[in-house]
Amino acid sequence: NQVPHWFCLTGFFHCCFLSLFTSTLEGYYVDDALQGQGIYTYEDGVVLHGTYVDGELNGPAQEYDSDGRLIFKGQYKDNIRHGVCWIYYPDGGSLVGEVNEEGEMTGEKIAYVYPDGKTAYSGRFIDGEMIEAKLATLTSVEDGKPQFEVVPGSPVYSFDKSTSSCISTNALLPDPYESERVYVDVSLISSAGEGLFSKIAAEASTVMSFYNGVRITHQEVDSRDWALNGNTISLDDETVIDVPEPYNHAAKYCASLGHKANHSFTPNCIYDPFVHPRFGPIKCIRTIRAVEKDEELTVAYGYDHNPVGQNGPEAPEWYQLELKAFQAAQQK
Repeated sequence: NQVPHWFCLTGFFHCCFLSLFTSTLEGYYVDDALQGQGIYTYEDGVVLHGTYVDGELNGPAQEYDSDGRLIFKGQYKDNIRHGVCWIYYPDGGSLVGEVNEEGEMTGEKIAYVYPDGKTAYSGRFIDGEMIEAKLATLTSVEDGKPQFEVVPGSPVYSFDKSTSSCISTNALLPDPYESERVYVDVSLISSAGEGLFSKIAAEASTVMSFYNGVRITHQEVDSRDWALNGNTISLDDETVIDVPEPYNHAAKYCASLGHKANHSFTPNCIYDPFVHPRFGPIKCIRTIRAVEKDEELTVAYGYDHNPVGQNGPEAPEWYQLELKAFQAAQQK
């Protein structure tokens, strides 16, 4: 008879101190081997729902992150990912294709699909990195297998992560997803210069634009004049993304347009992390409410409002003035 059985794996992780974490595998055992459906919970909270044959993963499987979001769907064979698999990013993008013998997204028929579920790059990838791909449209998915149509005349796209000195090897090649959703025009905000506008009506939580730029350190940003920091955004604790002169002009750089979004204390968008197939880890601009066609897209720049010593707030003068005006209006 089959009886439910818990099997616990114990391991150690050392990071300044020794901690004990436990992985668990839940399922039915027959002759000391897991058979049928099983649930494996990793130390970091990732959960794998899989099909087991004689104790090994063989068959359909799904994986979920610690927040319950789907991050993988596909097949396993002898404990290795097999056949056509999908990898889902928290930002809404995904990778799909037939994995190689090691279970990696490596081959000539791998694709990245944008959050709209249609716009894609299809071509050659190595371990998930886009080497040479063309713009394509996802036309259908049958039994987990996608069908793509390559857009005629498409340029070739590849992974092109910026450095501290190179913003892009093809600075004038627009992002196709972004190009369908936003455009640059004179801002409706007084003295703001150019602004970012929506080409379409979009629902809340829609990725609209991307913020790519050269990658510099926080120390470099903090040590220079505010006049040079007009197009900077923090990526993480180590890195700041910057769009410096002359790349703040569309004639010199239009591969991404997120740096054109202006500040508002009542914004309709936020900055959000995004894993881009071309730019790598960057930020995107995502709506926080429904927006109308031709509406200007704004974000809260999030400068520090609190004084830090004799130099005053960590914010440029224009921001301090706008903050005072906004606070005054709120008090009326």
